Amino acid sequence: MRMKIKWGHHLLRILIVIVLILLALQLYLLKGAQSHTIPAKRTNVNYSATPTLLIPGWGGNSWTYQRLIHRAQKGDVAQKAMTIWVAPNGRVIVKGSLNHHNPIIQLLYIWNYTSGYEKQTQQLRRVMFMLHDDYHINKMNVVAHSYGGTEFFHAYLRSPKLQKDVKVLHLILLGVPVDESFGRKTRYTPLLVHRSQDQNFTQLEDAIDRHSLTSIKQIDNWMGQTKKGTDGAVPHVQSQMLKTLLLGQKVDYHEHIFKHTDHSQLHQRKEILSRLMKVLWNKQ
Repeated sequence: MRMKIKWGHHLLRILIVIVLILLALQLYLLKGAQSHTIPAKRTNVNYSATPTLLIPGWGGNSWTYQRLIHRAQKGDVAQKAMTIWVAPNGRVIVKGSLNHHNPIIQLLYIWNYTSGYEKQTQQLRRVMFMLHDDYHINKMNVVAHSYGGTEFFHAYLRSPKLQKDVKVLHLILLGVPVDESFGRKTRYTPLLVHRSQDQNFTQLEDAIDRHSLTSIKQIDNWMGQTKKGTDGAVPHVQSQMLKTLLLGQKVDYHEHIFKHTDHSQLHQRKEILSRLMKVLWNKQ
């Protein structure tokens, strides 16, 4: 009996140590990228006060956009101005302030390891309302990776008030699934809408049918490819179903597939980051 109790105590200590290590790791991953002041303005960059909101995907953290932020600041193109942490209970913590140097807002979910994305959708909607109400932001750019883009569509398209109050000038999607009914072997056609079994996609359809999409100016839908039809995580057809949602809408839509690029490399590769900065800030 004593031996069992002794081993039980050892096991408990080990579990406590593991939990503490995991908590410390999570805190480290949520610290946010460092901000560096832009010392001089470049002639080939369009500077403005319009912020760019960076939304991570499932399990995304500070690392997701670390390289983008570093390149933008090192090249004096844009400045990391604000970090926003949002908790599962909807509490929002803000650090930093906006500026006129193409300010970047880094959004970090304190816990985004849930089985679905509805909770993150609610948290994101709360953040966007806060940015409008407290910081008077009525237009922005958005960069979203994976489920981060799915969350954005549900938060934004299903809220007529957000569409009215906050215009999106550029929306850049990186491997974002819109309809998860289909696998990588399915080739996209507009007729797939009749075979969709994704209730979340139906919700987006209903939202656009009720309110014409006039609040998003341009969408760049970028996908990676490791083998035909997929980036290794998200089949192309799941992203391309966005075109079905946009039928009849006055949105400037662009689509591109980056070969030899997996799901994570969509927010890491130099070629993609350079193109992203050019689209957002006209970097030549």
